[in-house]
Amino acid sequence: MAGEIKALLLRESEGKVKAAIEAVAESDLPPGDVTVAVEYSTLNYKDGMILNGLGRLVRKYPHVPGVDFAGTVEASQSPEWQPGDPVVLTGWRVGEVQWGGYAAKARVKASQLVRLPQGLTAKRAMAIGTAGFTAMLAVMALEDHGLTPAHGEVLVTGAAGGLGSVAVAILARLGYTVSAATGRPEQHDYLRGLGASGFVARGDLAKPPSRPLDAERWAGAIDGVGSTTLATVLTQMKYGGAVAACGLAGGNDLPTSVIPFLLRGVSLLGIDSVMCPVERRRIAWQRLAEQLPLEKLDALTEVVPLAALLDLGRRILDGAVRGRVVVDVRA
Repeated sequence: MAGEIKALLLRESEGKVKAAIEAVAESDLPPGDVTVAVEYSTLNYKDGMILNGLGRLVRKYPHVPGVDFAGTVEASQSPEWQPGDPVVLTGWRVGEVQWGGYAAKARVKASQLVRLPQGLTAKRAMAIGTAGFTAMLAVMALEDHGLTPAHGEVLVTGAAGGLGSVAVAILARLGYTVSAATGRPEQHDYLRGLGASGFVARGDLAKPPSRPLDAERWAGAIDGVGSTTLATVLTQMKYGGAVAACGLAGGNDLPTSVIPFLLRGVSLLGIDSVMCPVERRRIAWQRLAEQLPLEKLDALTEVVPLAALLDLGRRILDGAVRGRVVVDVRA
């Protein structure tokens, strides 16, 4: 019907959240300067939480989730954007506090959009998504700290997931020696194909540290797990090394001591992709377009229709999703 768009809609009843594909009125889209015809979205860990009503990330229902989307501008009240402009959005709490990308159209503030870099399609942008964007921010933070390939081995935890997969591929492309931590040994060949040259069993890092310092091993690390995994990694950092912390798949606690910071000068770098300033976003997206091996990105990407999220939203929370999931909202 005219004036209606297809969307994945969440409704709450008696404390339980249920998802369904529905037709919603275009007039129900939130206020904003720019209306985007969405082509692709993606599935991140946070999306999995929202789809299952976890973490109280969404407070108002009915709700259209999807923290990322890419497409073309359909209408704009801002001089910054014109119809037909290719754009991408990640973060800004879109998909949480306002309707997101799991719909045929989205309406947002002009300041929340980034122009797609030349050569990067909407589909590939969503293969990157928040997970890959965060991975690049983590690499940039480690570089800002002074890390270079000459300093030694870099560890990536949760390496077979979306963020970890992109982090491994970027680091390897930049010339780093990368070790991948995963609890799925059957994924070693997949990770080796992305550029990993060493592997660490997830269980070896998940145990609480037995002492405040372990043997020095890592020049840098990107951690998407948190909790005891991050605590253990901190004890294994080389002098002056840094860990970019960008996830909490293993928990939001950090049972550690100050010893790695005081005796080895280790730094813990927090990575926020949600409220990241626009200029740094532009730099990160440009670098992704130039430095992420796109053939490897394609190899780790699965494209699914909107309805597939009804199942995949639970599977990503169980650690059963490999690589990146791109959602074709038109399918």
